[in-house]
Amino acid sequence: MKVLVVGSGGREHALAWKLAQSSQLEKLFCAPGNPGTMDIAENVSIGDSDIKKLAEFAESKKIDMTVVGPELPLTLGIVDEFEKRGLRIFGPDQKTSELEGSKVFAKQFMERHNIPTAQARVADSPEQAVEHLDSGQFAFPLVVKADGLAAGKGVIICKDRGDAEAAIHLIMVDKKFGESGKRILVEEFLRGRETSFIVLSDGTDVLPFVTTMDHKAVYEGGKGPNTGGMGAISPSPFIDEALFLKIMESIVFPTVTHMHEEGRKYKGVLYVGLMLTEEGPKVLEYNCRFGDPETQPQVLRIESDFIDILLSVVEEDAAGKQIDWSPNASACVVLASGGYPLDYEKGKKIQGLEEASRIPGITIFHAGTAYKDGEYYTNGGRVVGVCASEENLNKTLDKIYKATSGISFEGMHFRKDIGSVKEGEK
Repeated sequence: MKVLVVGSGGREHALAWKLAQSSQLEKLFCAPGNPGTMDIAENVSIGDSDIKKLAEFAESKKIDMTVVGPELPLTLGIVDEFEKRGLRIFGPDQKTSELEGSKVFAKQFMERHNIPTAQARVADSPEQAVEHLDSGQFAFPLVVKADGLAAGKGVIICKDRGDAEAAIHLIMVDKKFGESGKRILVEEFLRGRETSFIVLSDGTDVLPFVTTMDHKAVYEGGKGPNTGGMGAISPSPFIDEALFLKIMESIVFPTVTHMHEEGRKYKGVLYVGLMLTEEGPKVLEYNCRFGDPETQPQVLRIESDFIDILLSVVEEDAAGKQIDWSPNASACVVLASGGYPLDYEKGKKIQGLEEASRIPGITIFHAGTAYKDGEYYTNGGRVVGVCASEENLNKTLDKIYKATSGISFEGMHFRKDIGSVKEGEK
């Protein structure tokens, strides 16, 4: 099979890495890919949101299946364009992707169908948002969320009224996240442990992935602003079999079923960001694509043929299928540019990357790198993910942090507490 992976980050490198192991693969392309995918695929210089060019490329190369990594092309309708041309593509269509593309839609969907989530109010103007602060419905801390896509950074936890007013101004007046901030949610702050829950759906049937726990905050102990993710572990230490089944029955199955009832057949990845509260699991957010960095530790544990898994979703044939998983633990530690997720500089030379990648059991996924004249340079906020999978989490993290000690670049920052059971407490 000829397969095209759309995207350029660590998630896409991880997807390509796993696809490359399939005995069915004839040729792998990545558009646009990154310096890491060059070793396993042919990179194609087409941007991940240039939908028509991607579709034309897939037609010209007779691509058998396209796998979409990022959320933006999904919300722009890449699946609709490919399917219109009779091309097989993995991911939800534009209408269904609104579940991630609009936090307001997602919240109202959950409220319509009694899917457990935080209480919230929608504001179409800064004045209306302030009225919600005055309503007495919400105690501090509370959460202010931009409605649209904001690269994982449009959620602001506000400890007092001053913080809340500043967040409203930042999103709706300063337009920090552009048109994503035309509407906002003022939302109840949930206390508990945060975790990720990811499944595949063919529109009717569901294939669950192994559990993960993401580490969103930039600093140790869950402090500082949220990022796209500073690391992840698998399995989550907080989800046992009983809780797993509860999440499936009270959240995952109702989401897929009711989306279908509303004319939004869910085919692709359903990522549920959860808070495990004293009252039970509640939904923080939905994403319509693989997690980043959750995908990195997850693919290390997949023992099934990845092409078979994704094709069963595309062809609506997931009933009775199952994914084989390694019993080992796995983890990813993200090395980030100094200043991320705020302002940071690019073009810093990376030392020790190739040496670390040759350590047995270490897998390095490129996220924001550039390659020039035989050297790697930083080219993004999250630069690389250093990953491993061993018989337990302690051995996994020991291996990762030893490998990380051999990598350096100016301003390099990473969290030293990935895997801490305190992470996720809010």
